[in-house]
Amino acid sequence: MSNNLFQQCAKTNPVIRALILFLAILGSTSAMALTAPGQPITNQAAVSYSVGGTPFNASSNSTSLTVQELVDIEVTWLDSANVAVSPGSSNQVLTFQVTNIGNGTETFALSADSTLSGDDFDPVLQSIYLETDGVPGFSGGDTLYVSNSNDPVLASETSVIVYVLNNIPGGATNAQTGDSALTATSTNVTGAPGTVNAGDGDVGTDAIVGASGGAASFIGTYVVSDVSLSFVKSVLSVVDPFGGSEPVPGAVITYRIQVSVAAGAGTATAVTVTDPIPVNTTYKTASLYLNTSLLSDSAGNDAGEHDTGLNRIVVRLGDLTLASAVQTIEFAVTIN
Repeated sequence: MSNNLFQQCAKTNPVIRALILFLAILGSTSAMALTAPGQPITNQAAVSYSVGGTPFNASSNSTSLTVQELVDIEVTWLDSANVAVSPGSSNQVLTFQVTNIGNGTETFALSADSTLSGDDFDPVLQSIYLETDGVPGFSGGDTLYVSNSNDPVLASETSVIVYVLNNIPGGATNAQTGDSALTATSTNVTGAPGTVNAGDGDVGTDAIVGASGGAASFIGTYVVSDVSLSFVKSVLSVVDPFGGSEPVPGAVITYRIQVSVAAGAGTATAVTVTDPIPVNTTYKTASLYLNTSLLSDSAGNDAGEHDTGLNRIVVRLGDLTLASAVQTIEFAVTIN
């Protein structure tokens, strides 16, 4: 499969994209580390023989080669599916991973292109950020990327998470897609695979351009969803052991969650509500309801359950449209 065809399949198929991530993680943890530039590869053969019953041993001359630097790069798109956006929304995030798959330390320049052909609309590029605060997902603690100022420097087989932010045109309509590509390029050498740049590698070695040509890119995709959900949680009641409504140990709190489509002509598919059981409380068995119908606490019987492993309730509402009725979930906990 060609690289372009594989990228298109990965772009549209979250299973392939998940496989890419799995293989990347597997490779980083189980594959043998690449030999660093400047390391010697030496070899000497030995021979043993006998003459008239007398054993002899001899050694060949020693050969030695010095490992050169391989300059190679890989870019992958990490979002599990096309990123849902609303028309006119700002600073919508696509998440990528840039990995140095060469054997030396390299500096990579980053660029993004949101004016690609083959999609329905062009996102408006705003900025590129580097993941720096250790919190998964883009946040205010991450660092704005400035070309030639904080280009990421990556040791062999290490990665950096990169966020590309775009605005979505107000005229984009439901189900339309818009693409944005991230490119990472070695600031050292690029060219046809196999190109030798004498003395440009680590510790004075030659730099050999790898299969990527020293630059790689991947496309991420937005999909417009003009559906917005109304999602409201409230405390329906508190009943204490004495018939009052004080939140004391032993009191039962009943929560209500109401979900509906507030606006939009499209469909919100596979709507699923999860709600962790609050700290210092215990889920009250047989208290989970959907639209006044009691749901089983066990998985696999109906639309909901109490997930004991993660200590949360899970309710699957299916597909919702503007015409759908308000979905009401209720469950209770007891204060420890």
